[in-house]
Amino acid sequence: MSVAPQQSRPIRAQILGIRDYFPARVITNKDMEKIVDTNDEWIVERTGIRERRRSETHETPSFMGVEASKKLFADFKIDPLSIDLVVCATITPDYTFPASACLIQNQLGCKNAFAYDLLAACSGFIYGLETARAYVESGRAKRVLLVAAEKMSAILDFQDRQTCILFGDGGAAALIEAGNDKSYIIDSIMRSDGSGAPCLYMPAGGSLKPPSVESVQNREHYVKQEGKSVFKRAVVDMADVCQEILEKNKLTGSDLKLFVPHQANMRIIDAAAERIGLPKEKIAINIDRFGNTTAATIPTALLDAERKGQVKKGDLILIASFGAGFTWGSSLLRY
Repeated sequence: MSVAPQQSRPIRAQILGIRDYFPARVITNKDMEKIVDTNDEWIVERTGIRERRRSETHETPSFMGVEASKKLFADFKIDPLSIDLVVCATITPDYTFPASACLIQNQLGCKNAFAYDLLAACSGFIYGLETARAYVESGRAKRVLLVAAEKMSAILDFQDRQTCILFGDGGAAALIEAGNDKSYIIDSIMRSDGSGAPCLYMPAGGSLKPPSVESVQNREHYVKQEGKSVFKRAVVDMADVCQEILEKNKLTGSDLKLFVPHQANMRIIDAAAERIGLPKEKIAINIDRFGNTTAATIPTALLDAERKGQVKKGDLILIASFGAGFTWGSSLLRY
């Protein structure tokens, strides 16, 4: 009698662990009052931010990514030679080229890995996570190092009080590999809408408008944002994609252990949480201490929540982001 061959179980990707790196220098709202026409009350009321970190010259995205990765490798006993792919999510790379991921790969000794940067602004981590998941679940890579690191202070106009108060510097590294029944990425939904590009961008520095005396004089190498337009889209789109992924997986907010939103603005976070019916104790928040670190907000907020005991391995977590592009999305994790 012949025996039917057993089908192998599909590979599922998991986040094995995360480690972070923040510059030591703290910039409070009181410090910002000395730089631009603003005040602590105005900033806290509109954003929820009380302080942020500011990097020194040597603290580039690759530097922060390497430091976070070293902690990750040491704590989880990871051999750099076991890494198959290094992805760095950033909009503030050390150079236009080569990729910061290549610098990270070299400094860590990940000699068997190929490396590239991913540009999705504030959605960089969730886009990178979906990329890493695809490589692992397809069998093309066993281990992916995903770095999200930003030196936003390098592209801020400290004469523009609407934007310079929002952002901070920092980074994180996550290791993605094959998971198990207790820890895996369940589902993801990613979205983009290029019509929103003019609402949040840097006008000069690319091939469309290379650096020139004129572009520098016109302060075009800094972040430009139409705050109201971005706010309206972020509130609606981030809440919608969270609701969509929960409904798709026949879940509600009450099933979640933790919601980890992009840390851009407390009012956006509150709106998204209200939409899916989550109390504040189920929301990961670090915007008050670090501001908007763009691609790095979700992994650093998730790690912060883990350290506080808000979440542990095996818990059901929802992460979501919205950023320039426009880009946005959500991922459901069995952490």
